[in-house]
Amino acid sequence: MLELKRVSSGYGAIEALKAVDLRIDRGEIVTLIGANGAGKSTTLRSITGLVSPTAGDILFEGARINGMPTHRITALGISMAPEGRAIFANLTVLENLEMGAYLRTNRAENAKELDRVFTLFPRLKERRKQLGGTLSGGEQQMLAIGRALMSRPRLLLLDEPSLGLAPLLVQTIFTAIDAINKEGATILLVEQNANAALRHSHRAYVLETGKIVMEGPSAQVAADPRVKAAYLGEH
Repeated sequence: MLELKRVSSGYGAIEALKAVDLRIDRGEIVTLIGANGAGKSTTLRSITGLVSPTAGDILFEGARINGMPTHRITALGISMAPEGRAIFANLTVLENLEMGAYLRTNRAENAKELDRVFTLFPRLKERRKQLGGTLSGGEQQMLAIGRALMSRPRLLLLDEPSLGLAPLLVQTIFTAIDAINKEGATILLVEQNANAALRHSHRAYVLETGKIVMEGPSAQVAADPRVKAAYLGEH
């Protein structure tokens, strides 16, 4: 579904990604793990057109998308819940969700998506008239994911969905990720909580200083002594 071929990307003179190769097949949850500053968010920002790759190709369903504006990439079926949530603090929960569907004009379908989000996150339904800025961190994360789902993405990019959340809420978020995947969305997950990410994904890539240093089935990556020592707190 998605393929990165020798993608390099960065900010001015700083090269954050160096010839990255990565692929995601339809129906998978693929996780990208690595330390802070390894280039994980830059990978997602390159896929969505927020950062322009300096080399290589990004292919979505076989068609090259690098160089396209972000709204066109979203229209193709790629959506992102960004790191830090980036919700609209002075809009209500419902208005935030409606913003996620701004490219879609079929009101009946949008209503169906809204029901789906409320089924996934009942808390959002309870809070639908509240301003986004008054929600707790966990509720804001649910809202960021819900807003991304409103565009009915075939590929959902999640950037640090469990960051700063209490353990119980982390479990809620990962249960939702599994449910979204079972309903048909393919997911690329960037996550500092490597334990949870490897448990809830099919395959994994390890990124270090802008380069992929390991890839494989998640269980196999989790069992690697280097990954245990560096990311799972095991020695």
